[in-house]
Amino acid sequence: MRVWDDKPPKNEKLDFTDPADERGEEVIEKVLTNQGDSMMDKDEGAGQKKKGWFSSMFKSIAGNNVLEKSDLQPALKALKDRLMTKNVAEEIAEKLCESVAASLEGKKLGSFTRISSTVQTAMEEALLRILTPRRSIDILRDVQAAKERGKPYVVVFVGVNGVGKSTNLAKVAYWLLQHNLSVMMAACDTFRSGAVEQLRTHARRLQIPIFEKGYEKDPAVVAKEAIQEATRNKSDVVLVDTAGRMQDNEPLMRALSKLINLNKPDLVLFVGEALVGNDAVDQLNKFNQKLADLSTVPTARLIDGILLTKFDTIDDKVGAALSMVYISGSPVMFVGCGQSYTDLKKLNVKSIVKTLLK
Repeated sequence: MRVWDDKPPKNEKLDFTDPADERGEEVIEKVLTNQGDSMMDKDEGAGQKKKGWFSSMFKSIAGNNVLEKSDLQPALKALKDRLMTKNVAEEIAEKLCESVAASLEGKKLGSFTRISSTVQTAMEEALLRILTPRRSIDILRDVQAAKERGKPYVVVFVGVNGVGKSTNLAKVAYWLLQHNLSVMMAACDTFRSGAVEQLRTHARRLQIPIFEKGYEKDPAVVAKEAIQEATRNKSDVVLVDTAGRMQDNEPLMRALSKLINLNKPDLVLFVGEALVGNDAVDQLNKFNQKLADLSTVPTARLIDGILLTKFDTIDDKVGAALSMVYISGSPVMFVGCGQSYTDLKKLNVKSIVKTLLK
């Protein structure tokens, strides 16, 4: 009881019940006769129709459910975000998710199969399909075929400045030497000072011949003479080094187009950095576009394969490889992963897919 000032307390209890309210018995009766709803059975925000986690889980595992686009969206959104964190270009991640949605829409879920795992499996199959070469390029087999025709196998290395064309050309030369093939280098970077000397150093270390004509010469003509020299000397392979050029450098792109059209190499390898991610995708795309635009023959010769450098520096951000293959349709034939001549690997497609989806 409350005591106010010095007034003596009243002997009445603090009862605030309204004597006019006679619903007490009615409420008790409703509870006892199970007419009322317990708060335990009500969701927050009652009145809104919400799909609980149990119902969505049940839908995903019960089987015999026809998949709709709305069912796939949450899993596809999560997958798209994951691909983008691994350096896959946004528009490519978007297209991949759209193709997976199209392949799954209208299909029935198997019993005890979750939607997320179904989407993951479909994406894995799509990635394997993209990264597995559409056409087989077996350099060692093709070298033998060229040898039987009495011609050297010609590989032209192209790419932007500073990606490591000369160094990786030397790694490819070392790999070919390991397979008992005779190799000759052609110094066709007649633009950058020091380029010929750099290639000469690699040739001396690997103890292989080099064809050079110095600087300020037409690289297309130098390449032609190098191939003629290799034919006379019965060299198995000619590796042609070209000047690094930005994809929007018109004069240098024209010179490259001329070199390719004049010499008709067996393989045009684009050398790109795995480190720069989607910039490499843009470079490759524009190289192909320029080669197509500047070609003097009806069927333009484009990039045949990709060599990705600095692959050891990117941890799990391997999305550039996927983006480049998706854009060009050309396979990643080599990955550079270090500074020595032995640091050249083949791309392990299954390993890349696993990394992209983990």
